[in-house]
Amino acid sequence: MFHVGHLRLLGRARKIGDWLAVGVSTDKLNIEKKGREPVYTQSERMEILRGLKCVDSVFEEESLELKRKYIVEHEANVLVMGDDWHGKFDDYADLCEIVYFKRTPSVSTTEIIEKIGGSV
Repeated sequence: MFHVGHLRLLGRARKIGDWLAVGVSTDKLNIEKKGREPVYTQSERMEILRGLKCVDSVFEEESLELKRKYIVEHEANVLVMGDDWHGKFDDYADLCEIVYFKRTPSVSTTEIIEKIGGSV
């Protein structure tokens, strides 16, 4: 579920490069990672990201194990991730710089979903 924390991270990522390509986890990958279906469909998530002025391109991310392939395909000089992934992608430092941004405090998809669920 897209929220202000995502927007801030993407805006910061755009500032460190001249092109921002964003990988969107497929519905299948989201279910594997989080154990639940996403709130928005894959195509809706991609549409939301394409509508942001800081995002230049969007692609489907089918597997975390394909991260190296995505870096090469998109000719990335920098891989930006939230710090909840800190250290998990350091193996790709031979291809590009790895940057982990701190998350926006008190903002998470899980918290938002729980808040909405409690108010319905």
